[in-house]
Formats: sequence, C-alpha cells, structure tokens
Amino acid sequence: MRVFVTGASGWIGSAVVPELLAAGHTVVGLARSDDSAARITAAGAEPHRGSLDDLESLRAGAAAADGVIHLGFKHDFSDTPGAWRTERAVVGTFLETLEGSDRPFLLASGTAGLTPGRVATEHDESPARGADSPRGGAENLARDYASRGVRSVGLRFSPTVHGQGDHGFIAHLAGIARAKGVAGYVGDGANTWSAVHRLDAARLVALALEGSPAGSVVHAVGEQGIPTREIAEALGRAIGVPAVSIAPEDAAEHFGWIGMFFGADLRASSALTQERLGWTPVGPTLAEDIAAGYYLGE
Repeated sequence: MRVFVTGASGWIGSAVVPELLAAGHTVVGLARSDDSAARITAAGAEPHRGSLDDLESLRAGAAAADGVIHLGFKHDFSDTPGAWRTERAVVGTFLETLEGSDRPFLLASGTAGLTPGRVATEHDESPARGADSPRGGAENLARDYASRGVRSVGLRFSPTVHGQGDHGFIAHLAGIARAKGVAGYVGDGANTWSAVHRLDAARLVALALEGSPAGSVVHAVGEQGIPTREIAEALGRAIGVPAVSIAPEDAAEHFGWIGMFFGADLRASSALTQERLGWTPVGPTLAEDIAAGYYLGE
C-alpha cells in the first residue's frame, strides 16, 4: 500500500514510518522544510513537499496514495481557534479527496476530555463537533464519511506519548519543576492521566491501518490512569527536587497553561482496541522513562 503520512518527521510519525515500511508499505511523508525532507528520506520514505496550510499539496498527496495517515497538527498556542479551523480544513480536504474510494483515512485525536469523571472507552463518541470545537471536531467529521466510501479511523492518543526524546506535556512539566525547584501536582494529586510508550503507539497505528473498520476508533493507551501525584514524585526523584501539592486556585500561576490539564482526570481504557487488533503494549512505563533520565533537560 502507498501511504501518505502527515507529521511523518514528528514525534509519533517518525516512529510510525519504520513500522509501515517493515510491514511492506511504501511511505510518502509530508515535508514542509528541507530538514523534514531529509529526515523523511533518511528513514526510507519519499518526501512530498507541502504543508498543512497548502491544501492543494495535501489533495495531491492523498490522490496519489492508497491510504492516508494524518498525524500532523499546527501547534499554535497563540491562536488555538485558528489551529482548530486549520485542522478542520485539512481533514475536510482529505475526506473529499478520498470519498467513494473505500481507501483508509486515519487521523490523530486524543482520549483527553472525552468523559470527565470516568474511564473513556472506544464506545464513547467525541463531544467535539464543528470547526470551532477542539481539533475542529475532525474526528466526528471523519466518522461521518464512513458511510461515504472512506474507511475512516480515529487514532486517540493518550495525553502523554512518552519515550526518549519526548518534548510534550511531561517534558514541559519537568521544565517547570526545574525552574520552580519543586515538582508540583494539583490538590491531592489523585486525578489520573493515561499514557502510552511512543513505540507501542506506532505499532498500533500500523495495525489500525490494516485492520480497523470504517467509522471506528482505537485507543493508544498503555497505562489507563497514573495518579498525577505519582508523576510529580517520579519527576522529583529524577530531577532532585521535592514533590509538593499546589492548591487548585494557584495551579494557573504555578504551572501556566498546562495547569488546567494537569489538574484534570484523564483516564482511558484500551481494552477493546487490544482485543480487536491483538495489540499489547510492551514498552516501558512512564515512570520507567522518567527514571531513565529522559526528562532532565539540558
């Protein structure tokens, strides 16, 4: 299968590309710069020049492919609504191009915020709908095309996809701990985050490409719920600072924008995904990766 991948040189995409190549697929990766093109070529894939803002480049890449895996996202925290609208336009372009072909379209989504207060499962629908909702409501838009000849699959990743080289949420929390001299958690830290190792997530994407039906979702979740106090304690041990409770009313000042997320309960299960696709997470846990020193910074 010739697979067009956005985000091919990114954190998750650069792990997905080798999995696809090992499975015998030909991979074409979206490259917005010379550096991205070089990394995609070095991985054994073919670069396709363009960007998420260049819808014609995306349309051409999808039209020439047997399937599309959309892992890229415009991370612009200065204009979050704009990033959501961009995502809506990107996904809409892919769906219009693939409509009626029965080709697979896999898109990145998340488990965070699906079911506040309880464990999210693959049966739960995303509450985000419309261009101005989180990620532009793209997962539901893609699901609507399952009856229109697109084998759409939502790839719901855990809030943290961890491993050596991670520069996401946990790395940001580690940076705050180094700067503040304490590894904080909100309140009693009993709220939990799900997590998955990057290589486990990559294997799941390759399995979903070949085995997930139209309109389905998969959960890239290795650990269902890790108490945030335990995350802070692990960061504290690794960095050499104490773990302390931050009052909920002080979370925004202490953590900045991530405080709202770190104080939330973001539990999710992958039981159905594991059963349906024969996927078993085998990578290191988040605590093991923190202990390995991957979040110590410069």
